Amino acid sequence: MRLPPAILANTEEVLREILRFSAPADTTLSRYFKDHPRLGSRERGAVAEGIYAILRNKSFFTDFAEATSSPTMRRLTILGLAEAVGVDSLGGLSEEETEFLNRIAQIDRNLMPPQMRSNLPKWLFDKFVAQYGEADTLALAHALNQPAPLDLRVNSIKATRDEVVAGLAEAPIEAMPMPYAPLGLRVLKKPTLQNLPLFKSGAIEVQDEGSQVLSQIVGAKRGEMVVDFCAGAGGKTLALGALMRNTGRLYAFDISEKRLAKLKPRLARSGLSNVHPVQIAHERDAKIKRLAGKIDRVLVDAPCSGLGTLRRNPDVKWRQKVEAVAEMQAKQASILDGAARLLKGGGRLVYATCSLLDEENDFIVEQFLAAHPEFDLVPMSKVLAEQKIDLEMGDYLKLLPHKHQTDGFFAAVLERKPMAPKPPKDKPADEADADADE
Repeated sequence: MRLPPAILANTEEVLREILRFSAPADTTLSRYFKDHPRLGSRERGAVAEGIYAILRNKSFFTDFAEATSSPTMRRLTILGLAEAVGVDSLGGLSEEETEFLNRIAQIDRNLMPPQMRSNLPKWLFDKFVAQYGEADTLALAHALNQPAPLDLRVNSIKATRDEVVAGLAEAPIEAMPMPYAPLGLRVLKKPTLQNLPLFKSGAIEVQDEGSQVLSQIVGAKRGEMVVDFCAGAGGKTLALGALMRNTGRLYAFDISEKRLAKLKPRLARSGLSNVHPVQIAHERDAKIKRLAGKIDRVLVDAPCSGLGTLRRNPDVKWRQKVEAVAEMQAKQASILDGAARLLKGGGRLVYATCSLLDEENDFIVEQFLAAHPEFDLVPMSKVLAEQKIDLEMGDYLKLLPHKHQTDGFFAAVLERKPMAPKPPKDKPADEADADADE
């Protein structure tokens, strides 16, 4: 069934705005669809997939779109839509455009120069090659240029994984248990979930398997005091709350009121009552200082370049700048330092990012350990064994899309050494008497 010719115009119109890179692509698309309510779900899906195909293949598509006499935006649009929905589904193409698409389809991309084949900006391609080598960079880039699968986390407060599999099958939606996340399911297609009873009841949440593994390695237990330091919209917060079996106290800190507002409906569905969202001004906020030395576990999912999420957010590689990565390091170091003050002796902190760059990951942790002798690095191999997660890692967790079929994630576990007991202070006689009276 062919898409109406107007879809080409719709896609080209929103593409012009997205390629200014003044806002995230998903934000721009949402606003566009809101302004064009007559577009049906099929048409919206085609426009969105076409846009994401262009963003994933921008280097390759632009090179060929600019090599013709036709308008570049029109050529980019038809290349993206053809990649997303197939040439046969496109209506409104001229004979010349159909011939152009057929010609492009015959190109062997493996014969192209490595950087163009990677569809990465030069600065990022060069950084990846320096870190991973060219062969691994091309494998990583290929994985990053594929659409991400749909991963679900089963809310163990509401259901078991087997119950959810059976419930999805009635829809009918096929889902497979994932290899690393004990409560994870990978849905084989991308159905709409919002109207499913399982979703409405809070039995499932959408969450990448890598993100679920991050939550698991925090090791949060019943009755503990736990902080999710950069909670955002709360995906990991909800996972931690369920791991704590809805006991103890779980603080969800974030500087953004808007992000914490997105947590509220998810929290209501989840059935959790141990989560306490708290807006903070910065990592030195007085609300944090009041909890210093009292917390058992802290998760710091630090703000980062987001380069591990390119399967979902392909525009990030074009919006992100090399200078911004350098600026991010100071913020990451400051946040880690502030969050570490929360821990009691023997408490653990997980520093994590969704970045693939060592300078946001290993470097930050090593810098922190050099300045904080009161902390030790707990080898990730030991932490994964404790959590019974079958992953081979060394000192750090490094999840890579081409090796683990997850988003790109980094994590390190830091443990505070036991604190020496404070010597008792001599109290004035009248104060001691007052205590005795109480």
